[in-house]
Amino acid sequence: MESQSPNPQTLPETPPNNNPISRSSVNIVQRVTRNLGFHSKWAELNGAMGDLGTYIPIVLALTLAKDLNLGTTLIFTGIYNVVTGVLYGVPMPVQPMKSIAAVAISDSSGFNIPEIMAAGICTGAILLVLGVTGLMQMVYKFIPLSVVRGIQLSQGLSFAMSAVKYIRKVQDFSKSKSMGNRQWLGLDGMVLAIVCAGFITFINGAGQERNQSEEAIVDEERNIRRKRMRIIMATIPSAFIIFLLGVVLAFIRRPKVVNDIKFGPSEMEIVKITGHSWKEGFIKGTIPQLPLSVLNSVIAVCKLSSDLFPGREFSATSVSVTVGLMNLVGCWFGAMPCCHGAGGLAGQYKFGGRSGGCVALLGAAKMMLGLVLGTSLVTILHQFPVGILGVLLLFAGIELAMTCRDMNSKQESFVMLICTAVSLVGSSAALGFVCGMLVHLLLKLRTLCMP
Repeated sequence: MESQSPNPQTLPETPPNNNPISRSSVNIVQRVTRNLGFHSKWAELNGAMGDLGTYIPIVLALTLAKDLNLGTTLIFTGIYNVVTGVLYGVPMPVQPMKSIAAVAISDSSGFNIPEIMAAGICTGAILLVLGVTGLMQMVYKFIPLSVVRGIQLSQGLSFAMSAVKYIRKVQDFSKSKSMGNRQWLGLDGMVLAIVCAGFITFINGAGQERNQSEEAIVDEERNIRRKRMRIIMATIPSAFIIFLLGVVLAFIRRPKVVNDIKFGPSEMEIVKITGHSWKEGFIKGTIPQLPLSVLNSVIAVCKLSSDLFPGREFSATSVSVTVGLMNLVGCWFGAMPCCHGAGGLAGQYKFGGRSGGCVALLGAAKMMLGLVLGTSLVTILHQFPVGILGVLLLFAGIELAMTCRDMNSKQESFVMLICTAVSLVGSSAALGFVCGMLVHLLLKLRTLCMP
């Protein structure tokens, strides 16, 4: 008796999943997992330190000078970090709005928390409108690369010069002033900063070429001992080690700082903004901040992300919208006005950040500190060696400035350097942008008129 094989047509078939909601959920989970996935846990942890050279001094200055709610700021900026990490999948930074912070620190009485928050809300609203209407994407496509590079170079050099100032001079962040020369020896001396800078240089080198993968670099090495040494050094989180050293030194410099720590989150409340505060915030804060936000927080960030992460270019629309939403939410509760920044992205990339998990990890740490220590954390930050912050900021600025080395023609370099010089001397990215655009157009016109 022959055994009969079952008819394939009679076997039950698994119905395809035609539920659009289920497919959408799976896609979202896969995207979040991909965007937050660590390329290397130590490298991502190290990269998270790359933005602190900018973040800590400004937050500390606003907390000391204007009584900024540090706990609320940490919680909201931590949330921003996690959300941007999920959305973009790259170490997209969250930085203070520098022009607004500069006005607040320099103005002793007329620009306080209500005015700061009003400036942040107005700036965020304008950026949101520019993004939603598509105007920001039009601006991004219109601006020539040489002008963008000029803005990036000026910002990078500005960071580097501020870093050297932090290392050489004693800083009073509450007044945004440099005091006397820093001592060579001591727990915040110049020798400490120089040793830290040398350690990072030895471990990280000048940085990895963007068109050359780490695997290719290793494969090209013929010497086995050098291969092993390169692999070992690549796993050393240099910036994280330096930051931990700074935390330890902060407690050694003033052991009684432990007594000033109060556990628990800061009280969160809605900021009351009067009509006068809206007016002062817009005139003194929004007007000078808006050009910097458009050029450095959106245009330069989009260009830099496409340079550092080929194939993962982000639209100026999405970046503008996220900056707008951050400030339209957090500023009402007293969180510091924030934006993205090319310097922060370059710094985190310099130290190993390659995924959204880098900034998500930083965001989780900020939220934990905000919930556990609140505003009392300022007592620790006040003792943190400023020279170490200068070292971290120095490498972030140099990495941003080095993105401009692709200006191959003399004409492009000419426009870039004009834009950079005006931006640095006039301390205005908007003025540098206008001059750069004028020179670019004049050179184009000259080319058309030439026989």
